Amino acid sequence: MQIILVSNHMATVRSITLTGRHLVMAVTALVVTVLMLSSMFSYLTVRHAAEIRLPFLQDMLRNISLEEAGKTRDLVRENLANMAARLGQMQGQLMQLDTLGERLAGMAGVKIKDVKPATPTPTDGRGGPLLRPDSIDAGSLQYALDELARQVEARSETLAALESRLFDERIRKSLLPTSLPVIDGARSSGFGWRADPFTGQSALHQGLDFTAEPGTPIYAAAAGIVKSVERHPEYGNVVDIDHGDELVTRYAHASLILVKEGELVKRGQHIAAVGNTGRSTGPHLHFEVRLKGVPQNPSRFLDRDMTRLAKR
Repeated sequence: MQIILVSNHMATVRSITLTGRHLVMAVTALVVTVLMLSSMFSYLTVRHAAEIRLPFLQDMLRNISLEEAGKTRDLVRENLANMAARLGQMQGQLMQLDTLGERLAGMAGVKIKDVKPATPTPTDGRGGPLLRPDSIDAGSLQYALDELARQVEARSETLAALESRLFDERIRKSLLPTSLPVIDGARSSGFGWRADPFTGQSALHQGLDFTAEPGTPIYAAAAGIVKSVERHPEYGNVVDIDHGDELVTRYAHASLILVKEGELVKRGQHIAAVGNTGRSTGPHLHFEVRLKGVPQNPSRFLDRDMTRLAKR
């Protein structure tokens, strides 16, 4: 674009050439000027609204403030109500944990008070003022949450202790010889004094005899470690299993032994077969339980397992 300047006072004619760059700079300057004036007007209006004393502007600002404050209060009240409701649900779940703890304590054979400090049960006397969710403030809710967290931690420790006791009890029971060593067999001779089958004289029988067909499986009465496997002149083929705490079971007169010394065996594992080796009048299993080397009546252990099965 070219602009020609003509004047009576000028001897010559002058011309000014405007390019696109000049137009862009002019438009930019105009826009910046308008924005600066608008921002200044808005700042002065809001900043000095109270000083200017414009009623309509003050009413508008007051309404905006009240609306924002109302929305904030409603949001806070709604969040508090939701948190209070959730707190009630968690307290109900905590009571369920208490009930579960009582059942686990019964299974472990202990009382819950022996594991943790006594706590009120749902049947205890209860009371107090009614605080609805909309009447609970943030401070009270935070205190309730902290108290609930403490109770949950205490319950967790209690359940962990009960789990440990149950595990110990399970291990202890797995090491007690309460499983029948011969399933398809009949008890032919009990523990105690009897007439010796060879001499007919009174003699102490230190175990139980189970009559069965040759080759009938013999099972470990409890978990343990094979203490010894040997050929004995009286016991024949015999295997001893150590169950810890100086408790040992003995399986004698076997025709075949399937385990070796030092081997870890499980309860009910097939360890040998019924035979007629050693000082024996016929195929049977001679089963002993020894505590600290002293023979015990195996029926005291085996009958306990049979009683438990009968109660099922």
